[in-house]
Amino acid sequence: MSRNPDDVKTVHLTPEVYAYLVAQAEPPSPVQEQLVARTRTLGGPAEMQVPHEQAVLLTLLARLTGARRIVEVGTFTGYSTIALAEGLESGGRVITCDISEEWTSIAQQAWKEAGVADRIDLRISPALETLTALPPEPVIDLVFLDADKTGYQAYWDQLVPRVRPGGLLLADNVLYGGEAARADATGNALAIREFNAHVRADDRVESVLLPVADGLTLARKR
Repeated sequence: MSRNPDDVKTVHLTPEVYAYLVAQAEPPSPVQEQLVARTRTLGGPAEMQVPHEQAVLLTLLARLTGARRIVEVGTFTGYSTIALAEGLESGGRVITCDISEEWTSIAQQAWKEAGVADRIDLRISPALETLTALPPEPVIDLVFLDADKTGYQAYWDQLVPRVRPGGLLLADNVLYGGEAARADATGNALAIREFNAHVRADDRVESVLLPVADGLTLARKR
């Protein structure tokens, strides 16, 4: 069947197609399955947990970059942190930032059960305070932003100078349920739309926005 070259080539993710997509990734470990179940008991906030296929991608990207120094902004219950820690080179560390002791207490238990707790440095304080206190040298290999959307641009500007040339910056929820594409976006969607424009105009990086989960920006430091 011929295809119009102007057609959108992204496949619509029906439940059947999505189940097939997830099945192509490494399956979750028992600890990950338990963490998903525990997080679901939180109710509405559980939607902040990254989906498993995205976690698999995080591990793969950490391994591909040979990451030894990772900074994560937004820990929640620690699913993405486990994924990043599993991708570290030997002796590497993940610094992860959050302000919730309740949610991160769940994370810390899961990290112990997954055997990665010794690779993770949890910082409980406003993320901008944590980031501005980091050494200014460009030594970070990989960044993952998944926190308050109105803070993304400030976090980005603190982190880009600290990422080594060739290092990666990842930002989650950059489609914001599709609302970021609207010219009349407001609230968090507007913050994401403005962040996306900021990244696109940043000549310190080369970037692409991928339709992974709720949208994932992948940027490489020049």
